[in-house]
Amino acid sequence: MHANLTWDKSDIDRATVVDQIMMERRAKRGFLNTPIPTETVNEILNAARFAPSSSNTQPWRCYVLTGSARDRITSKAVEIFRAGPQKLAPEYPFFPQPLHDPFIGRFNQFRGQLGDAVGVPRSDKYGRLKDVERQFRFFEAPVGMIFTMDRKLEWASFICYGCFLQSLMLAAKARGLDTCAQQIWSLQHQLLREELGFPETDMVIAGMSLGWADNALPENNMVNQKLAIEDFVEFVS
Repeated sequence: MHANLTWDKSDIDRATVVDQIMMERRAKRGFLNTPIPTETVNEILNAARFAPSSSNTQPWRCYVLTGSARDRITSKAVEIFRAGPQKLAPEYPFFPQPLHDPFIGRFNQFRGQLGDAVGVPRSDKYGRLKDVERQFRFFEAPVGMIFTMDRKLEWASFICYGCFLQSLMLAAKARGLDTCAQQIWSLQHQLLREELGFPETDMVIAGMSLGWADNALPENNMVNQKLAIEDFVEFVS
């Protein structure tokens, strides 16, 4: 028996909804302090756990921070950052040094756009440090997440992890919530290991802010320039 290769109306409606959620998802950098019900967080994680992974290895592990635990960890992270940001190093490189074209052009365009939105030009080193502190407060979101992975896994597992994080962000957006995935939390791996009790064999991949975005903030209304399909796709037949 052959599969039905035509779409009916319900398929088209579902595709429209999924496409809209993907295109509406944006990294938000400021949140309302409205609490999120635990059952909603569980729903989001329950949906994200179906993300694809290489041979079903499922390399993800997630720590959900709320209430006093979130407040304690964010306060300590800010203190550590203020004491010496140059002392902090991530558990894996974020970018090659130096970052090359065309990626450096996109990077600089985005950083300039974000600096303008938050009122911090790149020449304002103190202002930039204060802005980074907001990341270590999860941008005031009521829920912060920390993601870890067994460090013996190879680079391919980062691809799996990206699928998981995107699935989580889309599940959140479908419920009217917003997110910001934050590699920067890898800088705080020592603090997080002490606070959360995971072993040295696990590495910090990223953090994530989760909540209802404060869309009165200019940085939450930025429009990022995305590549057109013809700029990154080639059809070969």
